[in-house]
Amino acid sequence: MLDRIDLHVEVTPVPFSELSNKNNVGEDSASIRQRVIQAREIQTERYKDTPGMYANAQMSSKQLRHICAINQAGEALLKKAMERLNLSARAYDRILKVSRTIADLAASTDIKAEHLAEAIQYRSLDREGWAG
Repeated sequence: MLDRIDLHVEVTPVPFSELSNKNNVGEDSASIRQRVIQAREIQTERYKDTPGMYANAQMSSKQLRHICAINQAGEALLKKAMERLNLSARAYDRILKVSRTIADLAASTDIKAEHLAEAIQYRSLDREGWAG
């Protein structure tokens, strides 16, 4: 059932010292919003010739192989993750779709190893021993 969910994120409590640290300033909401708008525009352009399709999550397996092409380093990283986490074919597809979206957020035409690594990280509930 979990392999049908794109993002798995375990949220752990944040210590008060980190919350109250005035030096720990992250990206502001306006900047994040702008990156999301740009990523959505990239996807709108990508799927403009495919009626009813507007987002990476809607890709078919056939489209996935073309739109989410990865280099040898990415293949090796994904293969290792698939073996270590014992992931399903569905999880493989989800990782590629999420990594494409991460690359879009970074305005990258290619899916890089860091995009794949981040997408793999979002499969935390697939890991053995999760929740006990």
